[in-house]
Amino acid sequence: MMKIEMQRCRIREFQAEDLAAFMAYHNDLDWMKYQGFKGLTAAEYQQILLNSQTTMTDGQQFAIVTQKTPDLVGDLYLKQEESTIWLGYTIAPRFARQGYATEAITGILQWLSIRKTNYTIKAAVEPGNMVSRHLLMKLGFQMVATQDDIVVYQLSLRSIH
Repeated sequence: MMKIEMQRCRIREFQAEDLAAFMAYHNDLDWMKYQGFKGLTAAEYQQILLNSQTTMTDGQQFAIVTQKTPDLVGDLYLKQEESTIWLGYTIAPRFARQGYATEAITGILQWLSIRKTNYTIKAAVEPGNMVSRHLLMKLGFQMVATQDDIVVYQLSLRSIH
């Protein structure tokens, strides 16, 4: 069971009470224009988010919540493929541009670096998503490829120690 504590937020597995807030921003197609995981029904999100059998090898979503309240700030996605872990993230509109993405990604990178030191973290970003591209570069990721209209950034966990 994952639980990562940071200064203003924490990362944990999804709970049933997170679904309404998750749906509110994941089904806002304007907000989610750069994201692929969107526009599903409550039952579909519930099946994916609350499935306790899902592992990082399958691809797993984690909730980002505030420390003081149970408010859902956003979510992180991790998918392990051999020695690569793909990272995805979304912040809810009301928490955007407040540093939560930086805090959450830094927390997950530190957590991963303790457990999987020889891994590479990769993130795929649409070319027009400049906010996300700048965030990844600020966190030490380097652009390594452009494929299928996606820009791929990577970071070695060894560089975090």
